[in-house]
Amino acid sequence: MQTKVLQISARLLQSLPSILGIVVISFALTRALPGDPAVYFAGAMADQASIEQVRQALGLDKTLLEQFFIYAKNLLSGDLGMSLSTGRPVLEELLTRLPASIELTLMGLGFSILIAVPLGILAATRPMSWIDHLCRILVTAGVSLPTFFTGLFLIYIFYYLLGWAPSPLGRLDIIYLPPEQVTGSYLVDSLIARDTEVFWASLKQLILPTVTLGLFALAPIARMTRAAMLNTLASDYIRTARASGLAETKLLITYALRNAMLPILTTLGMVFSFLLGANVLVEKVFSWPGIGSYAIEALVASDYAAVQGFVLSMALLFTFVNLLVDITLTLIDPRVALDS
Repeated sequence: MQTKVLQISARLLQSLPSILGIVVISFALTRALPGDPAVYFAGAMADQASIEQVRQALGLDKTLLEQFFIYAKNLLSGDLGMSLSTGRPVLEELLTRLPASIELTLMGLGFSILIAVPLGILAATRPMSWIDHLCRILVTAGVSLPTFFTGLFLIYIFYYLLGWAPSPLGRLDIIYLPPEQVTGSYLVDSLIARDTEVFWASLKQLILPTVTLGLFALAPIARMTRAAMLNTLASDYIRTARASGLAETKLLITYALRNAMLPILTTLGMVFSFLLGANVLVEKVFSWPGIGSYAIEALVASDYAAVQGFVLSMALLFTFVNLLVDITLTLIDPRVALDS
């Protein structure tokens, strides 16, 4: 147990240089954004003196090196700065919006797993069949179609033409009140409050954005499941087990799938990180109040602190997901070392 703790601590220390590099790069890139925040917040009718006054108030009159050290000092104390767009602390804004993005991402990932993993297994056990061809079509469609196009297409079909879906305007219809916040997830919080009406209303709002994200994530998961199962089914121990008369279901689930789970889980960790990035466009299409839409608004306004806070939070989430995948792989297969 102590060895595992040391290995996890070592992996956390190895991630520190990456996080430091992301802090530096995000700071430099935000300063390279087009436009002048001082001009934006001073207003279109402001004169040069007013603009300079705003620039001094924002600390933009200092050199880039001074600005970076001020930012790094505040970051060490847990201060991500103030959002110029909303006037609220960036950390508070991110914590408020993060549960909406996490809920949508997990729903999209869960939807893609429920379809992609069984489809990949069936395609591997029946190569060149219609199921295999269907898997290839879905993989090609998932890779080719941009998420914003898929989202707009689903809205047009299921909301505008058929009227089956609720209006794509956030997490909950205006006739409902949000549940009392416990976890930040409307689905979980409504269940805690035993409010089934709000639960079903929030679930309906999640369907279209979930399918949009799920189709994007379905392609790499199905492709990796199919490839991993084909490789495993071609192994000598699988042929031996089949020749011994082992039931096909037990052979697939107990032996083949368990050994194929290592590359599949690794892919799931990467897909989860990709979905957090894809959230930016999906949240904008469905007016979802997550950190993706917050980042777009910050970019338009050249809100340095908000953009840097978003990039840093994504980097920390990516690091945490990678560490979680490493630990899970070790629990599934002890031959996989955390320090590899």
